[in-house]
Amino acid sequence: MSRRFLSVLCCLAILAVLPGTAMAAKLKVAFALVGTVNDQGWNYAHYVGIEKLKKQFGDQIEVSYTENVGAADAERVFRQYAQDGYKLIFGTTFEHMDPMLQVAKDFPDVSFEHCSGYKTAPNMGNYMARIEQGEYLVGYMAGLMGYTKVGTVATNPIPEPIRGINAFTHGLMRGLDESGTKYDPATLNTVVWLKSWRDPIGETAMSEALVQRGSTLIRQMADTPDASLAACAKGVPAIGYGADAVEFGAKCVLVSTIWNWGVYYEKAVKAKLDGTWKPQEWYAGFDQDALRLSAFNEKVPAPVREKVLAEMEKMKKGVDDSFLGPMTDQEGKVMIPAGQRATDKELYTMRWLSKGVNGKLPE
Repeated sequence: MSRRFLSVLCCLAILAVLPGTAMAAKLKVAFALVGTVNDQGWNYAHYVGIEKLKKQFGDQIEVSYTENVGAADAERVFRQYAQDGYKLIFGTTFEHMDPMLQVAKDFPDVSFEHCSGYKTAPNMGNYMARIEQGEYLVGYMAGLMGYTKVGTVATNPIPEPIRGINAFTHGLMRGLDESGTKYDPATLNTVVWLKSWRDPIGETAMSEALVQRGSTLIRQMADTPDASLAACAKGVPAIGYGADAVEFGAKCVLVSTIWNWGVYYEKAVKAKLDGTWKPQEWYAGFDQDALRLSAFNEKVPAPVREKVLAEMEKMKKGVDDSFLGPMTDQEGKVMIPAGQRATDKELYTMRWLSKGVNGKLPE
């Protein structure tokens, strides 16, 4: 064996163990998605974040994802990823929380991240965008435009959608008050429940029923744009959720709230690569670009756009009025006193509907 060949072998061996070299092991990152990446809503938004992550870190990471991971299958999927050497694993829906917590206990050297939940462990954090900020802004827009009979196609009656409904209604009433529009709180925002994150047939049927009952604006809250599409087909404007519903054919949508998950995915992966990752409870809004608004429909008047965007700028600077009191529940009980704001704990555990909401929480 020649000296030159031995020298080459030695160099390759050294490169293989040096950090930051071309031959360093890639960080294996995995995602479990509750639906499919083409659902045009929640999972699509996560997929956009995943693609942004891959572009940002290139061959430093190896990324995999599994679609249609429900609660019953989540533990198996997380466990398999951990066994296959994935060192950073994301669960992207509330129902993934307990299965992930169980697997995290068995793999202390793996980092786990859970979206939308509240439990943590020494190697498991959680993350969520303050979507209620976006809800408040689009409600404010609707109020400034004079909409007094909104129909909301809600999903599951857990705190996340509940606080979205309440923030939307709070903004709606503020906009109506500012525009001098009279309204009846008993019929202001009629909410119906899918009891599902995604049900295109149910979304369509409920949206059509709300229009038939007199709703002049439909608020989509499901993971898919079908409620908005149904409203458009009936000649009624809508507000999109999670991704820009206009991109998927709902041309009547006035504006959409958009998740921007890539911001957090990049943050978590960078920390893992740097060796600085630790579990945290990340709850961010416009201040960290965790969510966005789509472009406004041309039917939204310029003065309304300006007011909404001015409110967004306040949020970017840390002033969040989405749950600024006074706020009462449907029976008139003060839930947030005047001048006070809801705490994160109150938001994460919210189980009441505000004044202005027509409908009850399902049992």
